[in-house]
Amino acid sequence: MTAKLDKTDTPFETVDAIEAYLQETATMPMEEPGLFELEHGLQCAAELEACAPDDIELQIAGLVHDICHGRCHIRVHDRVGAGAVRAVLGDRVAELVGLHVAAKRYLVATDRSYAARLSPISKTSLDLQGGAMTQEEISAFEKHPLAQEAMLLRMADEAAKTPGRIVPGLDHWRGALR
Repeated sequence: MTAKLDKTDTPFETVDAIEAYLQETATMPMEEPGLFELEHGLQCAAELEACAPDDIELQIAGLVHDICHGRCHIRVHDRVGAGAVRAVLGDRVAELVGLHVAAKRYLVATDRSYAARLSPISKTSLDLQGGAMTQEEISAFEKHPLAQEAMLLRMADEAAKTPGRIVPGLDHWRGALR
């Protein structure tokens, strides 16, 4: 497989392919003004390294959580991304990637202060992703064994939107990816 993820959302087959794709995203702008995809992933991973220093898989999930952001609709990028990394990075990383949108929907439904901190782009994408969870969805999410970690990932995701912020680069994460 080439480094690019094609329109059929083919899963990555190697860590090298993931790394090459992440490198390509260094110049892919996100909807957040002035922010690039790799920059966002690196900031998210750094946030998680600071708050959960012993959870390498959570940090890697932060690095790759938006790996399919530019390759599919915002409504499904979490699930497509989970499928794209599962074979290489494992079930836990994939599950966390797949839960980061659900965690946003949960936090918006259960924490007014979190909802108020969402960036304008996150507010717009929230509507496309189903809006705040219903009570039934909240109950189901709370029972998920990775719910707490998914919320940490989501909060790091929202905190990782500062153009030009200095954080460790991709070289810092190479060992953990492997």
